[in-house]
Amino acid sequence: MSPLKIKKGATSHSAYNLRPTFSDVIERHTLAVLVENEPGVLARVIGLFSGRGYNIDSLTVAEVDHTGHLSRITIVTSGTPQVIEQIKAQLGRIVTVHNVQDLTVEGSSVERELAMFKVVGTGDKRVEALRLADIFRANVVDSTLTSFVFEITGAPEKIDAFADLMRPLGLSDVARTGVAALSRGA
Repeated sequence: MSPLKIKKGATSHSAYNLRPTFSDVIERHTLAVLVENEPGVLARVIGLFSGRGYNIDSLTVAEVDHTGHLSRITIVTSGTPQVIEQIKAQLGRIVTVHNVQDLTVEGSSVERELAMFKVVGTGDKRVEALRLADIFRANVVDSTLTSFVFEITGAPEKIDAFADLMRPLGLSDVARTGVAALSRGA
């Protein structure tokens, strides 16, 4: 009897799906984790990431319910779909975690970040920095004769674009809060 000559991924010759069920595409996901507001919870959540070698691109934490003592941790991370599913499953197993939402998968969401930029310069560079800040709707929160501190809010891509334009004008310091995100709609 001769062996079947079926190419990997071809399903028209077989009842079995011979395509690989895994993906090696790296995806960016925003996770919203509702946790009890008590000591050590953040350390356990972060320990999950560091213990398995996962990276955190952005992390924000704040208490969202004072009476219920609940905090919301917003984590932006990257990985293959299998890694993201594993992260969500492992987060859900932590006792103090009440809910894990993958805002990237669940539909459209709103992401915002706050950043402050210190730009040092004089003359034309100073004028250009003010002009660009006006275009990006950045506020001047501090000014000296040689520097500005701008405050800007928006999507992370907007913050990155503003930083790229300010670098040649004398960008000397940056502080970013990290992503805060909520799902849209009902």
